[in-house]
Amino acid sequence: MDIDSVDEYLERATTESRNVRSEHIDALPVIEVLRIINEEDKGVPFAVEKALPSIAALVEDVVKAFNSGGRLVYIGAGTSGRLGVLDASECPPTFGVPPDMVVGLIAGGEAALRNSIEGAEDHPENGEKALRDINFSARDVLVGITASGAAPYVLGAMEYARNLGAVVAAISCNRQSRTFDIARHKILLEVGPEVITGSTRMKAGTAQKLVLNMITTSSMIRIGKVYGNLMVDLMPVNRKLIGRSKRLIRQATGCSKDEAEAAFLASGGKPKIAILMTILGIGAEQAAELIEHGEGRLSEAIRIYSESKGDSKQENKGERNESRSARNNRRGNS
Repeated sequence: MDIDSVDEYLERATTESRNVRSEHIDALPVIEVLRIINEEDKGVPFAVEKALPSIAALVEDVVKAFNSGGRLVYIGAGTSGRLGVLDASECPPTFGVPPDMVVGLIAGGEAALRNSIEGAEDHPENGEKALRDINFSARDVLVGITASGAAPYVLGAMEYARNLGAVVAAISCNRQSRTFDIARHKILLEVGPEVITGSTRMKAGTAQKLVLNMITTSSMIRIGKVYGNLMVDLMPVNRKLIGRSKRLIRQATGCSKDEAEAAFLASGGKPKIAILMTILGIGAEQAAELIEHGEGRLSEAIRIYSESKGDSKQENKGERNESRSARNNRRGNS
């Protein structure tokens, strides 16, 4: 997309329009400025609500990718890119997944996380290169995040991913987003003009963050990283998370503090294993095997264990019946 066509596109973009409700915000007292911002923010969840069917369809494809060894990759520029990196970086400690299972890419690289990199988003070939650098493949899912829908860096990456045959999604705040021409899943977040014209770190950024939370959280729930509403696969890497892990064990099982402490230590600091040990009264090794057989889902591991115990009871009952029948036959023959 050349400079003239970008300018023409942005002239029509909602994210670049002027908000009539904040036209004189520079002359207002601070409390009135805050009220306007707050009022504008109230509409963000409703914009997200309208996109729920599209988000759900994307989550289904992300779950399929995870189950087949694929990854979820976010790509964006500026605020959108930072939000993708933020969401990706929070998945390992929250859900205990490898750091490369959810990846965030930003135009300009890591330096752009702290400082604006001049012109970083203007080159579509850099988006393609970013995917090549992580060996992006057809089994991965790419989510392009761009409030305007016109960032060349994002468009270049999306074109490359689509040509590979990968699932491609787009999150944008403009109905005419160029990303929607490429994406299978089109997530439109119509939050309207910003309080400060063009400052898409505000309502647009808030809406994008809500959606990213939904995508990763829902996907992790579907692959067994949550039991009830407890994040049982968290990584207890500090004092706060160690304490949370022990509370999770108690919340999931109803056991005492001492029992939770003992189970946590016996499990090697793995809350999911500790919970299964406590619920079923088994050792850490057996609990780990059951979780593996249940594909990481605690409820499935419990079902497998219950069924195996039921089969054992049936076998024992059958053996007892056979013995009784044999004794009766001997008595009849004597």
